[in-house]
Amino acid sequence: MKQEIDDLIEVRTSGIHGRGAFALCGLQRGTPVGVYGGRRYAAGESAARDWDHGLTYLFALSDGSYIDGSEGGNATRHINHSCTPNCVAYEVVGDDGRSQVVIETRRRIRAGDELFLDYSLDIGDADPDAYRCLCGRQRCRGTMAAAG
Repeated sequence: MKQEIDDLIEVRTSGIHGRGAFALCGLQRGTPVGVYGGRRYAAGESAARDWDHGLTYLFALSDGSYIDGSEGGNATRHINHSCTPNCVAYEVVGDDGRSQVVIETRRRIRAGDELFLDYSLDIGDADPDAYRCLCGRQRCRGTMAAAG
């Protein structure tokens, strides 16, 4: 039986950044945490929107479209970045034929642990220092940008 996202994670204050998503129970490796929710923007449509670059909840899809978790999103939008993540996000085709982002645990997670993704941001020619990482891990690369 598929568990609902509200049974698995809760949003609360994070020591890394703002709010974070935390496991409500122990999660085994490979547990689907949820499907990233939010408003969809077609390829090219996002350029016309006035994005908040200080706090953005965007997932880019392979077809060039985006999911904006700030509009109609769910608790998965609060999963913070870490250079040593315990979750992974991947794109799949849903039953409706549209791409979606599924978030799944990479390892066993204890109840109360914060969930993390490696954002691996594609920043083009921008300065990686403008996307400073706050994870504080020993192997922190100092940026949320994709490793070059």
